[in-house]
Amino acid sequence: MTAYFESILQFLRVTHFDLRDAIDIGLVSYFIYRVLLLMRGTRGAQMTYGIIVLLLFYYATRFFHLTAVQWLLTNLLTYIVFAIIVLYQSEIRRGLAGLGKTPLIPRHRRRGSKEGYEEIILAATTLASKRIGALIVVERDIGLRNYAESGIALDAILTYDVLVTIFSPNTPLHDGAVIVQRNRIVAAGCFLPLTLDPHLSKELGTRHRAAIGITEETDALTVIVSEETGIISAAIGGKITRNLDGTQLRSLLESVMEGHSARIPEPLRETEEPV
Repeated sequence: MTAYFESILQFLRVTHFDLRDAIDIGLVSYFIYRVLLLMRGTRGAQMTYGIIVLLLFYYATRFFHLTAVQWLLTNLLTYIVFAIIVLYQSEIRRGLAGLGKTPLIPRHRRRGSKEGYEEIILAATTLASKRIGALIVVERDIGLRNYAESGIALDAILTYDVLVTIFSPNTPLHDGAVIVQRNRIVAAGCFLPLTLDPHLSKELGTRHRAAIGITEETDALTVIVSEETGIISAAIGGKITRNLDGTQLRSLLESVMEGHSARIPEPLRETEEPV
């Protein structure tokens, strides 16, 4: 152990620290920070702790010369790269999608009109008053084609009447999600990935978990109407805000869709309940 620290001190004595080294360290630190931020609040955080414990255990076996255990762990760690790809596939997709959203890469902005927002607001408040469940996914910069293909293609103009008709209990499409692109309903009856966040409230059912799940995978905004309580909620970036009224929902849609905010605006976060 003493020789290890002496080698570090020797390295520091012979190494000349300049601006390039500072930039190098800064970039590595920023990369590690972004990775930790990406995994915060996800399954990846718990899996990372598990991998760290496994690595510490491996070095402990080397220190105490536990040959059999060390041989077993050495063979297991050979496949660690493949395990990381499988275990962290969601985080890797989110990271690459976030990299594609960098300002250095020009991209086409997908914006809807205020008339389209009003149609969504009117439909959500009407469905909430009748306690009819609904899940509306509004596309932003990341395309939702893969999820739209899981439902029924419509390519209809975004109107209050169409939305209310789709989510009426007697229609075959009322259980799935509606995907909106600009001012058109691309598809209905779509299946979405469910969030695996263990900290969510047990009160949130499949519809809310699907709404959060799609916002964890993409930058979409979702509007949810609870069938049991008639509460209007919205989710973006893996976070959900509940108990929204028409005015708050309008403010959220305008702020996120026109300003392309990555988070729910601060005034609306006051209505957020612990989940």
